[in-house]
Amino acid sequence: MSELYEKTLNDQLIYDGIVVELHKYTVELPDGKSAYREIVRHPGAVCVLPLTDEGEVICVRQFRYPFGRVLTELPAGKLDSRDEDPLEAAKRELREETGAVAGRIVSLGDLYPSVAIFDECIHMYLATDLTFGDTDPDDDEFLDVIRIPIDELAGQILAGEITDAKTQTAVLKVLAMRARGEL
Repeated sequence: MSELYEKTLNDQLIYDGIVVELHKYTVELPDGKSAYREIVRHPGAVCVLPLTDEGEVICVRQFRYPFGRVLTELPAGKLDSRDEDPLEAAKRELREETGAVAGRIVSLGDLYPSVAIFDECIHMYLATDLTFGDTDPDDDEFLDVIRIPIDELAGQILAGEITDAKTQTAVLKVLAMRARGEL
């Protein structure tokens, strides 16, 4: 296995932005040759699949600028720092975006959405036993909150209507866990 590792020879910060950094690395390959790697560094994020007692998933619809369209997604957000507790961030994002507070939160594991160029890790959670209050989105966040039965949402994923990776992964994980009797 160790023959697959690449050794960092140089790290050059290309861009230091509000949310991400872009680094250019010179690496030594396993065969001794050198190559370049460009990596976008990100503090990490969380997503939450809020599941009601009626089997509905609380989703948000929002405009996503890179794609120029409105996407349906699970509530999610960026960690405030690499040191922030992901569970606390998940609780915060759930309440801010949907107004929900969970009586029970279960980890669904981590997702690396783009392993070749991005070091973002999305910590995924299932939230149940929900109670609802007011939403409190960020100042630059405009959302529609909707409820979709989980089986219908899975159908939308399989039909290519839900294109967001974190939403696809979390929904399919919850359905697989439910089918195995783990939920």
